Amino acid sequence: ADAAGSGDDDSGSGDAGEEFAEGAEEAIPKGTDPAFYLAFGFIAMVAIYIFMYRRNKKKRLMREAFFIDMDGDKFNIKLPGAVDEYYDVKDKCLAAGWEPGQTIDPAQAAANGPHRVLAQALMKRCIADIPLVTHIQKESAGMNKLYSQSMCSVKQWKTYQAAEQLVSSEVEEVRAEADEIEPGWSQAIWRQAMQYHNMLKNRHEMEAKAREQAAMQKLQMEEEAKKPKLTPEQQADKMAEELIKAEEREKASKGSFKGAGMKKGFLDGKKEAKK
Repeated sequence: ADAAGSGDDDSGSGDAGEEFAEGAEEAIPKGTDPAFYLAFGFIAMVAIYIFMYRRNKKKRLMREAFFIDMDGDKFNIKLPGAVDEYYDVKDKCLAAGWEPGQTIDPAQAAANGPHRVLAQALMKRCIADIPLVTHIQKESAGMNKLYSQSMCSVKQWKTYQAAEQLVSSEVEEVRAEADEIEPGWSQAIWRQAMQYHNMLKNRHEMEAKAREQAAMQKLQMEEEAKKPKLTPEQQADKMAEELIKAEEREKASKGSFKGAGMKKGFLDGKKEAKK
């Protein structure tokens, strides 16, 4: 009987243990599978990569389109017509007996002589070259930086190099011509040309401003002319009306000043209150 009772007790305890284990499993929440985190992280990385790729591609296409539009335009320059005019004048001066490199006293040189005429033609050529020289000098640093960072097209870089070479050759050629006209003039001709260019630029700006002011004055005069002219009687009536209005404004201002004064008995009321 004791053995049977102990067997029943063991079977009961076994059933209770199984029920406890099942209850514990139900009580403890199951964790998220790590594969879910891996899949989510992979998808997020792919999305970020696609976003960055599309953004960089868009920027690259915009940059390439910018340089394609600018190719051949910004540095497609030509020398001014004053260059050919100078050589025409030089041919005439050579035909008139002028010789390169000869020293002539400027005070003794005739105003219409070959030496003076050729010097003026070269200065005119040099002044006309100033915008090209300043343009290349301004763009030089930027173009070299873009080329070093592979941010400009090959076509644009070659166009810039050709323009730079053209301007550099022109600068040296002007200096050589200057020494033929007056030995040593090559050291000062470009500085003088820059000064003359700035003077002419300021003069043109002043003339344009004066023309604009003259046009405005002319327009005002035309507007005044369109207005109906008053007879002497109408002018007298208008002046009398303006005088009456001025007197009324003066009276109104005096009345408002008096009304804004301190009321009578204001201080007396304070004194009585203190008492």
